Amino acid sequence: MRPPTPRTLGLTLFLGCAIGIAACGGSASTPSSPTAVPPVAVAPSAPIEVPASPPPVVPTAPTPPAPVTNWVNIVGDTGWCGATAMTHLSRLMATLGGDIFFAGDLAYPNGSLAEFQRCFDPDFGKFRSRFWATPGNHDYQTAGADGFFTYFGDRAGPVRRGYYSVRSSSWNVLMLNSQVPIGRNSPQFEWVRAELVANPARCTMAVIHYPFDSSGPNGPNPQLRDVWDLMYAQGVDVVVAGHDHLYERHAPQDANGRSEPARGIRLFIAGTGGAPEYGRARAAAHSEVLISSHGMLRLKLEPALYEWEFLDLNGAAVDRGLTVCH
Repeated sequence: MRPPTPRTLGLTLFLGCAIGIAACGGSASTPSSPTAVPPVAVAPSAPIEVPASPPPVVPTAPTPPAPVTNWVNIVGDTGWCGATAMTHLSRLMATLGGDIFFAGDLAYPNGSLAEFQRCFDPDFGKFRSRFWATPGNHDYQTAGADGFFTYFGDRAGPVRRGYYSVRSSSWNVLMLNSQVPIGRNSPQFEWVRAELVANPARCTMAVIHYPFDSSGPNGPNPQLRDVWDLMYAQGVDVVVAGHDHLYERHAPQDANGRSEPARGIRLFIAGTGGAPEYGRARAAAHSEVLISSHGMLRLKLEPALYEWEFLDLNGAAVDRGLTVCH
């Protein structure tokens, strides 16, 4: 047998490779019947959540979270059923934040529990965690102010006496009861003395229903002279009252009605919470501003000074100022 020539060997190798490729399933340029390969299941990656912009929510009551602030809100003579001023004041309180001090006559005309529930609670009950109250003469039209004390509970002080103290910012705030004895040697007078001695503060305020003096029809109230003199001696800075349905700011004075710019007590009247407004009936000696309209007094209680502003029902400041504490 003759050995293969190079041409014969090349042809043989070519035919062998072609047969091998076909047998091993190698690809060809035009396969006659391609095999279907099942798809491989790939676990999808977790979706990225993009928060959508929700539609605006209209609250059932305009009560956004109250901002943290050292401003406080003070008003009296509210709880007059049907008074639209209360709705406006409620909105201001919700928007502005801060502790709320109610200065008496809070459910007209008799201070019954039913009147508190019907005339006070719808606008102001939502602020229970923020408010404190002292009673007025209309609240005592119900024997023992039972409606007042039942409604407010511990937010009117202990054991239904209607006088107590709270801290607001760095200030000591005395909530006083002008409807029970408050003159010299009375239990309330002695409590005020003990409280001021035991809890000294650079700045102190008192809230009471009857004003020491007023240009309205319900002033002055000389039965408050002794406790005013005690507070003056102990360095109290501010007293806020109600009773007359107006706003009035007085210059600092002592218990004898003398001007005392350095050590006197400044009196505000804010009986502007919804009861019908009063006008000027007389000229109080130290009256600086009198406004016969509904609104709310705000005080900014700083460690060594206070600012004030009286807001109308639209939230505009119609009186404002600043004073350093004693």
